[in-house]
Amino acid sequence: MATLAEQLAQQTREAELYRPLDRNRVECFACGHRCPIGPGFSGVCKVRFNRDGKLYAPYGYVNAAYSDPIEKKPFFHALPGTQALSFGMLGCDLHCGYCQNWVSSQALRDYRSTLDFAPAGPKELVRLALRQGASSLVSTYNEPLITAEWAVAVFREAKAAGLTTGFVSNGNATPEVLEYIRPWVDLYKVDLKSFDDRRYHELGGRIGPILESIRRIHEMGFWLEVVTLVVPGFNDSDAELRGIAEFLAGICPDIPWHATAFHQDYKMVGPDNTPPETLVRAAAIGRAAGLRYVYAGNLPGRTEGLENTRCPSCGATVVERRGFRVLRNRIGADGKCPACGAAIPGVWGGPGRHREEAADLIHIRCG
Repeated sequence: MATLAEQLAQQTREAELYRPLDRNRVECFACGHRCPIGPGFSGVCKVRFNRDGKLYAPYGYVNAAYSDPIEKKPFFHALPGTQALSFGMLGCDLHCGYCQNWVSSQALRDYRSTLDFAPAGPKELVRLALRQGASSLVSTYNEPLITAEWAVAVFREAKAAGLTTGFVSNGNATPEVLEYIRPWVDLYKVDLKSFDDRRYHELGGRIGPILESIRRIHEMGFWLEVVTLVVPGFNDSDAELRGIAEFLAGICPDIPWHATAFHQDYKMVGPDNTPPETLVRAAAIGRAAGLRYVYAGNLPGRTEGLENTRCPSCGATVVERRGFRVLRNRIGADGKCPACGAAIPGVWGGPGRHREEAADLIHIRCG
């Protein structure tokens, strides 16, 4: 019987995000590793490989496709209360010990992963999204940058059908891949896992490309939200949380920052689960750094109302949430606070809007 790697090798097409080097080697620039790959070898992600001097990338399958609230991604400033069809493939360019999707992201690294996959086409995924009443299609579960060619093929169909599109990513991007996906991706969530390069080395990456990508994602006009999974003893010091918050505020104080709760998973079972007071402390640090929209997640109803969106001008609650449920949304399609008329940054247009119609509904206060 063919191994998982052998089966996945059949679900590929020649990549677009690479350039040839000498001796039949190639340089892949789908992610910040920029792997130089010799013939017969794969990159760090394990799913992009060199065959006879050409780079091949995953195409034409999913390992999962589910419809769930867009707040679960989490996007709190994009189409609140709507459904997103989330789909994913296999593989990742990092190897986080606490990954909650490790059975898919680490499928070719960890023998305990037994996930299967199913062939799928872009039109099929779009039909599924529309049939389930989704307003958006989001590439997630594994790292979407390493399967960017497939995501773009899906999103071309999604945009034609009037769907909003998004990436849920570790942010380890390159300028080339961001330029490649920009015409087709509306929303971009980045997991900023730490503000310490030593910690990123433990996870298999470097902080530099991720920080630069966050700046670039914002500058390029994607709707950006940033998440930090706050892990006790790993990244929960005041100094590190302040570093993250000040970095984001220095780019734009309107970037939503989600401080979310860790729970023991995969290889990281030593730290305690994150208590609510740690998230409340992180949120206070974020606000003190100048961020206008700071959220505490994964502990519904236990974080002093920090799941809600409040107008920074008048303090009115404009979106009330509990967990992934929107209890009340007072923001209209104009994206303004109903109490004082201040613009609330985000993508507030109704379902089914094309990019041209939705563009005027994205409000960002800083350049």
